[in-house]
Amino acid sequence: METGLFYNPALTLALALALGMIAQALAHQLRMPGIVLLLAAGVALGPDGAELIHPQALGPALTILTGFAVAVILFEGGMNLKFNRLRRAKRSIRQLVLFGGLVTVIGGAVAARFILDWPWKNAILFGTLVMVTGPTVINPLLKRLKVKRSVATVLEAEGVLIDALGAVVAIVALEAALSPSHGSPMVWIWHVVSRLGFGAISGGVAAGLLVLLYRVRTLVPEGSENVFTLSIVLALFQLSNTIVPESGIAAVTVAGIIVGNTRMQGIKRLVEFKEELTVLLIGMLFVLLAADVRLAQVTQLGWPGLGVVLALMFLVRPAAVFTGTAFSELAWKERLFVAWIGPRGIVAAAVASFFAAAFADRGLSGGYELRALVFLVIAVTVVFAGLTGGLMAGMLGLRRPSQMGWVILGANDVARNVAKLFKENGQEVVCIDANTDHCNAAEADCTRVIYGNGLQTRNLLRAEIDTRRGALALTANDEVNVLFTEKVKQEARGITLYAALKTDSSFTPKMLHQADVALAFGATADIDTWTRRFKAHHVFLQRWRLDTSGEAAAETHISGDYTGKGMMIAASLREETLFPVGDTTRFKMGDEIMVFVFEPELSAVEKFLSDTGWTRLESRDKAEVSASVCYLEPEKK
Repeated sequence: METGLFYNPALTLALALALGMIAQALAHQLRMPGIVLLLAAGVALGPDGAELIHPQALGPALTILTGFAVAVILFEGGMNLKFNRLRRAKRSIRQLVLFGGLVTVIGGAVAARFILDWPWKNAILFGTLVMVTGPTVINPLLKRLKVKRSVATVLEAEGVLIDALGAVVAIVALEAALSPSHGSPMVWIWHVVSRLGFGAISGGVAAGLLVLLYRVRTLVPEGSENVFTLSIVLALFQLSNTIVPESGIAAVTVAGIIVGNTRMQGIKRLVEFKEELTVLLIGMLFVLLAADVRLAQVTQLGWPGLGVVLALMFLVRPAAVFTGTAFSELAWKERLFVAWIGPRGIVAAAVASFFAAAFADRGLSGGYELRALVFLVIAVTVVFAGLTGGLMAGMLGLRRPSQMGWVILGANDVARNVAKLFKENGQEVVCIDANTDHCNAAEADCTRVIYGNGLQTRNLLRAEIDTRRGALALTANDEVNVLFTEKVKQEARGITLYAALKTDSSFTPKMLHQADVALAFGATADIDTWTRRFKAHHVFLQRWRLDTSGEAAAETHISGDYTGKGMMIAASLREETLFPVGDTTRFKMGDEIMVFVFEPELSAVEKFLSDTGWTRLESRDKAEVSASVCYLEPEKK
């Protein structure tokens, strides 16, 4: 048994947690895949380096920690899969997971068998291990590459679903390899199906109970929802594994998908908590598992080992993707990009480490080489995807176009009606709101809405803020509106910003201008007051055109007494394109404006606009303003 000052399980765990976070923070600043630095940190500070981290000191606790961490990671990954996005690409996802996974197992096994001359048993085990991709690598990569949603959905779903399937298949394959005389192929297939089936059922039941508990608000103490859910997830994982071995991964994945698609109180806080916890656990696991691999085991693989990795990337992955997406809704360019991106993540690393331990416990050879090859696959595929993914996306024309559409903070009545105007003009709109009723109303209008905190980076990235033309902060809270504009500027450069302010706000238009933000609607406006007016059906929508040239008309129009009181200038139309109106907006002859008018002041507002050179073109009935007609937008590819 090793001894020494640093051979300490508590120190090893603490250092792994700290180094994991430091490496990911540094990777974020350097704009590179975090796993690269995590693997480097594990090797540099492990037994082959500075000898500060000793995974062996943890003993059996390493396996327990790995299992729990993978459970949380896959639960969080499942929560991010939304049914509405999955339905659009269900055929591609289903075929890619099932048929593509099978091709990967076969192709990986053949490559290991004939390039490394491994026995078929070890080669097949390798094929099952590299079947998975994983959300821990795919999701950060997609955020950085900014590819179109149709492609991103397929890659994200594949990463989560194939992790659950691949882990079960790999474990059953290991059992078959270690006990070849204990069953026919049909028996082992039944083991896979039964474990996945039991996991799906137990995960569904647990998720249903969890949702019911959350909906009875008095049952779960306020403020403890996150840790309560964490405890249930870990209990579900271990209980499912106890009843049917290795079914826990499927259970937590299904539970995450169901919970993530349920509209319930506190879900946004739960998602944020799980994301933060996942970042912590991913860092810890990669450092520990990388430190447990000896460099000599990797270098002994030599050029044949690298040949297996290259065959996996350029022969097996394309074959798996083009087989799995045949006759699907994906275009050939999208299929080619999916084939190009296939990095392996934490599940492959965790299961490979389990394989190595299982081989060692039984005195069998080949386990450490198997693990070393998997880690070589992880390192090479992650670096390759990170370095070339952006170039390939650009060459294939799959990057999301920039300067497209608007993000609106808020889904209240004012925000929804503004969003409707831009949608009618053919522009994309995404609302962000933490209010369940507001989100439900936006979805009823067929407006894309993100349920969550608009000040969170995660939600801004989901709204694709870095590809938008601009953002409008239209909540009733002035401070939140200003904070939102500051946050957006950190995430997106050169974006046009507007913020609504009350008349008695502690913030001034001058303060907004100093931050390169325009005052929404051209003047102060009380969002709460206008929301009540919309709900009471006391608002008309009118369309006016400027028929008088000169700056005087525009200046009077923007700063007049009625602006922000009896009327709200929602948007302006120039050359058939709609734009938000701010207090810095200047109009030219022929420009049009869309104006919300409070019914009791209709006559006075119309007189004011007419006197300042505007001609009324259209006036919609007030019911049409507050009750939007639902229509479905085609998915942008």
